[in-house]
Amino acid sequence: MTAVTNRNAYASDELQAIYDQTVDFVAHEVVPHGDLWEVEGRVPRDVLKRMGDLGMFSLRVPVEHGGLGLGMLASATFAEALGTSTFGGFEATVLVHTDMALPHLLNSGTPEQLGRWLPSILAGDTVLSIGVTEPDAGSDVAGLRTRAVRDGDGWRIDGRKTFITNAVYGDLVILAARTDPDDRYGISMFLIPTDTEGFSVASKLDKHGWRCSDTAELALDDVWLPDDALLGTVHRGFHETMRNFQNERMVLIGMGVGASQVALDLTTAYCADRKAFGGRLADLGAIRQRLAMRQAEVDAVRASMYHAAWLGDQGLDNVREMSGVKALGAEVVNRVMYDCLQFHGGMGYMRESTIERMHRDARILPIGGGATEVMLEEVAKRSF
Repeated sequence: MTAVTNRNAYASDELQAIYDQTVDFVAHEVVPHGDLWEVEGRVPRDVLKRMGDLGMFSLRVPVEHGGLGLGMLASATFAEALGTSTFGGFEATVLVHTDMALPHLLNSGTPEQLGRWLPSILAGDTVLSIGVTEPDAGSDVAGLRTRAVRDGDGWRIDGRKTFITNAVYGDLVILAARTDPDDRYGISMFLIPTDTEGFSVASKLDKHGWRCSDTAELALDDVWLPDDALLGTVHRGFHETMRNFQNERMVLIGMGVGASQVALDLTTAYCADRKAFGGRLADLGAIRQRLAMRQAEVDAVRASMYHAAWLGDQGLDNVREMSGVKALGAEVVNRVMYDCLQFHGGMGYMRESTIERMHRDARILPIGGGATEVMLEEVAKRSF
């Protein structure tokens, strides 16, 4: 059974309320329906609308723009609570919208851009995606090839994007394109409505996990955008993208921590009931101690994640801490899912079991948002 308390040293009454509301929402609005969404390959828009109505998309939005004006601790809390849904695709759909794409608009948007887009984004009427990754540029953001060139009073964009979450059924892509061909870091960000002429979904991708999130390969063929579609400062998009990376890494681990706790709770309950060798699986020391070690590891990752979030909220550089949490946490989540599936035995291997799906969903965490190897280099650069 999912823990009812947000267990971390930085919890407050406000953060606990966010956690409780989110856990309650996913228990009633997601868990009963998620299997169907997995088959359909999408999260229904009305679910996102209900989340918007409850204010779930406004945690990080400044008060002057109708939000709660909270920080990284709120996002970490929200992500961990979403993780209790056991449907990683649903969690990814929401967190790409709130914590991977929206911060770019909040950080760099003009008053006119915020006025045009923010109300519908917070309401769930406009769903966001972040278009950075390309066939030849994933963690290496500076290697992207999509190009934007000046054309009259706007920009002409050509290129390809891949592995873009929310882009099949979403409404607005925050897209990175090279605007200075002579500078490896000469990248700019653009706001592209998905009904823009020349913009298309080349294919809906078939994934190993996160089945209920829609993921696309995008084609941009002679797309023209007016000047007011430029987000932030021209040629500064790489640096503006880096600004949000710690938040992106954090929420991925947050959802993983939430899912891991559910997996451990489910497996502990299963082992307590499963009869074997004249007793219960839970009576076997090998199983008890393995689950205890995994619980200790999840507790450590949770504590480290919230501490790194707290550092960020204090305005301190938390790249080393958050990169370390991302590297360690993603591996821990996968170890948890491996052992939990193992202890479910043959049933764990069946598609009908929750743990089988969670095991598949977890595999993306050491890849997305910065691969483990890249994260370890970020730690090493700041340690030697």
